[in-house]
Amino acid sequence: MSGPQCCENPPTLNPASGVGRTEKVGGLDCYVVGAPDSKRAILLASDVFGFEAPNFRKLADKIAAAGFYVVVPDYIYGDPFVPEKTDIQTWLKSHSPDKITEDVKPVIDTIKSQGASEIGAAGFCLGAKVVVQLANSGFIQVAVLLHPSFVTVDHIKEVKVPISILGAENDQMSPPELLKQFEDILTAKSEVASHVKIFPKVSHGWTVRYSVEDEAAVKAANEAHGDMLEWFAKYVK
Repeated sequence: MSGPQCCENPPTLNPASGVGRTEKVGGLDCYVVGAPDSKRAILLASDVFGFEAPNFRKLADKIAAAGFYVVVPDYIYGDPFVPEKTDIQTWLKSHSPDKITEDVKPVIDTIKSQGASEIGAAGFCLGAKVVVQLANSGFIQVAVLLHPSFVTVDHIKEVKVPISILGAENDQMSPPELLKQFEDILTAKSEVASHVKIFPKVSHGWTVRYSVEDEAAVKAANEAHGDMLEWFAKYVK
């Protein structure tokens, strides 16, 4: 079940934010940024608030500036979660991670057809389950999960690609005890590169739902972004 932390600190959405553009990729509206002819592509899988969150697009721009072609699909079809409008469980009935995973596969196929040799993906909260399922079905070659929701031990047991998991000390969806189980499973897979890190003094959603005026929050988010970029730079060739 999705906890209240998934719904905290909702961003003020802005379709004009970011330096990229919105276009159709694999049948979905996507925020795209970076050179489309780059051989190194990254897909970002959003949380319940979707692809118009300014901090999220700012992160996509940051990844593109490091030399990647970045695609952020609107797999919630212009229907972000609005706390005042509905409850999270009702919203999830129309936007389940399993449905999203299937909807994103044509996006990845299109990116590959444009010449990307490898595709990495980062999933945030809800998007983390999407990313691990894409990894386990062979659609992506590198994965990063940030404060994941709905990811289970069974998902991690199936992982065969380089994976980094960045978690929060205060997280009801993926508490440190669960992340330690993930780490133990991955450590036993000597053939799979893995990295698990728990960030102190932060809560679920800290990498994208932070206040730009909170210096400590920005610093913690930037540290996670740096770890993610290092993982992609090392394994997305």
